[in-house]
Amino acid sequence: MKKTKLLALLLALSTMVGIISGCSADKTTKETSKETAEPKNRLEAIIERGYIEVATEPYFAPYEFIDPSKKGNEQYVGSDIKLAQYIADELGVELRIVPLEFSAVLSSITEGKYDLAISALSYTPARAQAMNMSKGYYYAEGGDGHGLLIRTEDAENIKGAEDIADKIIVAQSGSLQELYVNEQIPKYKEFKRVSSTTDGFLMVQEGKADVCATSIPTAQLYIEANKDSGLMVVDSFEFYVDEKTSGTRIGIPLGEEELTEKVNEIIDEVVNDGTFEQWHEEYTKYSKELGL
Repeated sequence: MKKTKLLALLLALSTMVGIISGCSADKTTKETSKETAEPKNRLEAIIERGYIEVATEPYFAPYEFIDPSKKGNEQYVGSDIKLAQYIADELGVELRIVPLEFSAVLSSITEGKYDLAISALSYTPARAQAMNMSKGYYYAEGGDGHGLLIRTEDAENIKGAEDIADKIIVAQSGSLQELYVNEQIPKYKEFKRVSSTTDGFLMVQEGKADVCATSIPTAQLYIEANKDSGLMVVDSFEFYVDEKTSGTRIGIPLGEEELTEKVNEIIDEVVNDGTFEQWHEEYTKYSKELGL
């Protein structure tokens, strides 16, 4: 009788050990599997989640702007938006546009909040330290073309950087033009920053500033769309553009080399076959039709 009870006890203990061992092994297997499945980098994470988040400031035609006749994601159009969609398609994921003010576009990438910044970005040393920057994908004819927008009534008084000593100049905060003003305008009465380039144009138009540092093609588009604005671009002046700052680029969270490599592969494709140039021409006409 005692032997029977002892045998039953041993069998029970053996069963419990087996169950515990089995649970432990199962847990270990699950943990190992989970660790194995964890994305190694942002590129893998994008593909795994099935969408890519692209930050942009949608007020810089023809790169990115809003078509008021459309809604949702479709309202955001432009050559940059077309590039963003192409990248998403190449990765086999959904594109999600995140509209932000320009300074927030930059900080969202340096903080790693979103996947890409596609917003007519140019290279600056500060940006290159804070984020990965792609290869250039658009080069305006004759260089990037950055200059000064003024009122036509001031054409005789403002012909270059030296004529701004007693003037109020404005530029978009965080933009390449802001950098140019700091580095290449020797003296000014006041330097104002605004959240969008269009706001800068309006300040000059309304007499709240005298000069706006701007991309020349963007200023020309605005003038063409607003023929009664009384604005013009100073034709005798352009900011000096270093080769390393030329070309429009994509911002990528710092250290994401796999994503950067893939983005650069796609850029090579759309640049070498002229696709991006075609998009840019298409959306230049599109923005003019919308009166932007």
